[in-house]
Amino acid sequence: MSLFDKFQPLIDIRAELEQAGVMPFGAVTEKILSPTEAIVDGQRVILAGTNNYLGLTFEPECLEAAQRALAEQGTGTTGSRMANGTFAGHLALEQELAAFFGKQHCIVFSTGYAATMGLASTLAGPGDVIVLDADSHASLYDGVRLSGAEIVRFRHNDAADLDKRLRRLGERSANTLIIVEGIYSMLGDQAPLADIVEVKKRRGGLLLVDEAHSLGMLGEHGRGVAEAAGVEDEVDFIVGTFSKSLGAIGGYCVSDHAELEAIRFAIRSYIFTASPSPSVIASTRVALRLMQERPQLRRRLWDNAQRLYDGLKSLGFKVSPQVSPVVAVTIEDRDWAIACWSRLLQRGAYVNLVMPPASPTTDSLLRCSVSAAHTPAQIDRILEAFASLGAGDKQAVK
Repeated sequence: MSLFDKFQPLIDIRAELEQAGVMPFGAVTEKILSPTEAIVDGQRVILAGTNNYLGLTFEPECLEAAQRALAEQGTGTTGSRMANGTFAGHLALEQELAAFFGKQHCIVFSTGYAATMGLASTLAGPGDVIVLDADSHASLYDGVRLSGAEIVRFRHNDAADLDKRLRRLGERSANTLIIVEGIYSMLGDQAPLADIVEVKKRRGGLLLVDEAHSLGMLGEHGRGVAEAAGVEDEVDFIVGTFSKSLGAIGGYCVSDHAELEAIRFAIRSYIFTASPSPSVIASTRVALRLMQERPQLRRRLWDNAQRLYDGLKSLGFKVSPQVSPVVAVTIEDRDWAIACWSRLLQRGAYVNLVMPPASPTTDSLLRCSVSAAHTPAQIDRILEAFASLGAGDKQAVK
């Protein structure tokens, strides 16, 4: 037996892809041309899989703020938030995020993964119970496994199943952490948050919502699914990332619970990693302001999402259950999904190929994410690339 034996299935898949001349995982972006176009593996493509939802990665004000911070404060902090890594910008961003969400407290993390994993691993512990949606992100699963708490999964987006599992816990349900996402990253479907909050109010517990893929998209002010559902006051912790709508990297948690300020000193992903670079904090602060000042970005994003969703559906593809800036096409046959991804790249459309176990089912996905920066003509070019595949016709991509 070898330590490497468990990786043999991955080794076999990689060898198979290399032999076919297709490398969909970690495809190399050689040159960024704009928020929506790049050279990927030698092909000029429209970027339809970047999560750059508001298209702010090349926003001049964000670039200027980042460049100024880079010149004035250097390339990095070289320390954790608890050592030398808390700069004035970190505190300012925490205050601005708290104000944006209408919450009293905020923690800024180095990545979105650190935020979600850190809260999930720290809020509950041995003797406690965590009940989470079965389709939760890997970072949440990693966190709850580290917590030492009892883990209970409920059926995806099924508030009745959540209620049943909390009811079975009896008095323990009052001391339970419930975890859901706002928009789920693979299929783009939304949590029935109003129904979930009703269950929480009836059974007890604390509710954590990951708004990573819904920040800037939903609600009157763009605060996410909780705002859109009118239940923000019932959500105990909101976590998310800067790497989607805000076009940077980092993560956050906001809450009205005063205990969060003490909890931060127990979160290992906060304590034991270097803090975000000043340039990242500076661009994120500007992006947060622009997101609030430009609601037209949100409207343009949803117009593009509707256009792509309707177009793919009319072509006969099996698409996500509801319209969102994440639009996924389900492909049952793995080899066909790989061939489709390669054909799309050749036809000028870069999308994400998602295969089990990363996909929520045994099927593969061609996952698209739409940006406010896409033009209608670019959406149509993405649709033309999909049309070349033939919905359901494997021969079309051989």
